[in-house]
Amino acid sequence: MEIVGRKLLEKLKRKNRSNTLLIAAIDDLLNDIETKNWVNQNELIKDRPDANRVHSDGFYFFDISIHRAMVLIEFEENGEATIVWCGTHDEYELTFKNNKNTINKWLKTRGWIS
Repeated sequence: MEIVGRKLLEKLKRKNRSNTLLIAAIDDLLNDIETKNWVNQNELIKDRPDANRVHSDGFYFFDISIHRAMVLIEFEENGEATIVWCGTHDEYELTFKNNKNTINKWLKTRGWIS
């Protein structure tokens, strides 16, 4: 799978370069996205139990609990994965209020969904 927006995660890694566990967890996530060929949600959840589907258009949050980092990724049928947002869990709660309706509004206002 091709990853678009990888620089968001690279920035998170640079900001936390002394946190080797977080860097390894991000690298594992990127490797899984690149090498796994998930056909459906069940396969993705089986391989990545930290994934949570937040919208039916293929948007998932990944909770990297080592650092309580959250990563929002859109998976498209054409084999592309787009990193839409990443940040700490506190930033996630501030931005998305831990609420799917707020996530939907955020995605809509930024043109990710209609």
